[in-house]
Amino acid sequence: MALVDTLQEQLWTLFAVFLRVGAALSVMPALGERSVPVRIRLVLSLAMSVIVAAAVTGTYPVPQPGVETFFRMIATEVVAGLALGIGLRLFVLALQTAGAIAAQSTSLSQLTGNNAMDPMPAIGQVLTVSAMALMMMTGLHVKAAALFIMSYDAMPPATFPDPGVLADWGREHVNHAFRLAFTLAAPFVILSVLYNVTLGVINKAMPQLMVAFVGAPVITLGAIALLFVTAPILLTVWHTAFDSFLAKPFGPP
Repeated sequence: MALVDTLQEQLWTLFAVFLRVGAALSVMPALGERSVPVRIRLVLSLAMSVIVAAAVTGTYPVPQPGVETFFRMIATEVVAGLALGIGLRLFVLALQTAGAIAAQSTSLSQLTGNNAMDPMPAIGQVLTVSAMALMMMTGLHVKAAALFIMSYDAMPPATFPDPGVLADWGREHVNHAFRLAFTLAAPFVILSVLYNVTLGVINKAMPQLMVAFVGAPVITLGAIALLFVTAPILLTVWHTAFDSFLAKPFGPP
């Protein structure tokens, strides 16, 4: 009977952890992409739940099982997991936004941009795929497990987060995502401004010259060359911000 009681307690803790981890993995980048089969995501959620449950058992007590507690756990843990997952997803949205800004600035918005699950410009697709590979190469699964364990300090089991605090946290990170997006796209915006100013001066000096036929290949080549040169730097800046969030998810961005 003691063994049965212990097993029931462990399964109840595992279920509570699975609610938070599964909700986070459903929206977080790389591990929760729609291109990953549902069965694979389910296995990843279960494996991650076992790891996190082993770390939080005894440290963060889970309320005793019951009908009321069951529904309360579903509500609170899913909200906590979605908050964590969306916070991570914002960094991918920042990359996609940066790619859209860069593509619109350099007239590359329609170049092979519809091959992704979510249609996006080519620059955004290149940056996003590179970022996914970089995340997995640097141990996203280990960092995600540590993130889930740390999340119980700020959001204990079966406790609703304060709506005001959660709203302020979300607003700050959305603001940070847009600032990060424009920072990453800044080289392409500067290139676009210089290109258009130069094109205007040439058109004013030689009205008979068809500057559009000369300028279009130049801006296309310039954007591709700039992406080739700046992509490692952009991904380094992005990955530093991403790691900062994983280390301090509830601190200021």
